[in-house]
Amino acid sequence: MPIHATALGQSAGESALEVTPRLTMAYAAGVEAEEACYLDDLRPDGVVAPPPFCVSLEWPVVNGPRYREITGITAQEAWGGIHVQQDSTFHRAVRPGDRLRTSGRVIKLKPTSAGTLVVLKLETGDERSGEPVVTSYSSTIFLRVPLEGAPGTLEEPPALRDTGTITVLMEGGVALPTSRRMAHVYTECAGIWNPIHTERRIAQDKQLPDVILHGTCTWALAGMELIRRCAEGDPLRLKRLAGRFHGMVIPGTTIGLEYGVEPGEPGKVQFTVTNAAGDLAVSHGLAEFS
Repeated sequence: MPIHATALGQSAGESALEVTPRLTMAYAAGVEAEEACYLDDLRPDGVVAPPPFCVSLEWPVVNGPRYREITGITAQEAWGGIHVQQDSTFHRAVRPGDRLRTSGRVIKLKPTSAGTLVVLKLETGDERSGEPVVTSYSSTIFLRVPLEGAPGTLEEPPALRDTGTITVLMEGGVALPTSRRMAHVYTECAGIWNPIHTERRIAQDKQLPDVILHGTCTWALAGMELIRRCAEGDPLRLKRLAGRFHGMVIPGTTIGLEYGVEPGEPGKVQFTVTNAAGDLAVSHGLAEFS
């Protein structure tokens, strides 16, 4: 079925969640974060959620019934959706005990040669205080699904870098191995399930060569490594993590992270991730630190 242009500007639904140590520590395990700040709940300050945990809060909206209702996307078409960009701004850390509410709104619809691009603006806030916690822009192309009606844009996501590759002197190149089981572990620990990531039969039905690692997992692996290398391991210093998802990462292969600090702006870090074939898996990468 085509995507309905009338979805533009509509609410894509909302979800509420009581954050628990189990949820945040499981997510940390899913992205192989072993630091005490994520896993030792006996610390005086307790544990903190890895910043990319925000996608677990957003998934019930991104994959929710309201979103499918307003767009007209069927469950089968949803499994063929390709997450092509994630841009998250972190207003404060997420900790166990938080009661958070996430809402979404369709802000852009655009036909492309591959299908229809849908951009959601997702806002997570503290239910008790009303303070903002995370603001994300999530972009998905629904393959071979046309747009019924006129395209439109209510708000553009924040600008990324014009160039997909790094334009500054590289600070380092890091090899990050992934295990064959990583997509399965991430699926369960993050609470994000799409069968193209875990079931080879479904992946090949969608004309993929194999199961592929979630774009948000690759994005998170890069972000967590940048926290270690650019923020002395302090997750509270990460204020923004953004990138476009390009080449596929097959679980069980090694990915490469390259990064560099923008001249005159020590808090801005450019990064890219390449897959085992040397193709860009994440381009236009930008991490901003306090």
